Amino acid sequence: MDNQFRKYLDLYLEAWRSSSINRMRDLISKDYKAREIKDGDIIDFGFEESINGWEQGFLFAEENNAEWALNEVAIIPLRTDEIMAIISATMILQGKSIDSAHLFFQTFRKESFEDWKLIRSYIEAGISLDNIRNIQFT
Repeated sequence: MDNQFRKYLDLYLEAWRSSSINRMRDLISKDYKAREIKDGDIIDFGFEESINGWEQGFLFAEENNAEWALNEVAIIPLRTDEIMAIISATMILQGKSIDSAHLFFQTFRKESFEDWKLIRSYIEAGISLDNIRNIQFT
């Protein structure tokens, strides 16, 4: 894995864990595109809608004194300048994990020598934690 990407991914995950909307905004491409599947409904969105979604999630975490539980499921090089990270995310409320998680398939592109940006995501929302814990690649 590209050493610069590892540094970027660590910054990205730390921005997420600390609910930092300002840092998150800087790490996402203005050309970002995403698709989320929630309860069978398909929702397509871009950068502005993404920032609004992060703000809502971060506000919820802050108001409820919740922690983000993030797990790197896989890192997959796609091209010389693109890497996909598969990340499961859930919240811990009052010391207990909620019973579902989102699975994020996130593609990052190298924009310059040391600069990476999140460019697209596919998100499966509301997956049971048992299914997340049993993910296997064959």
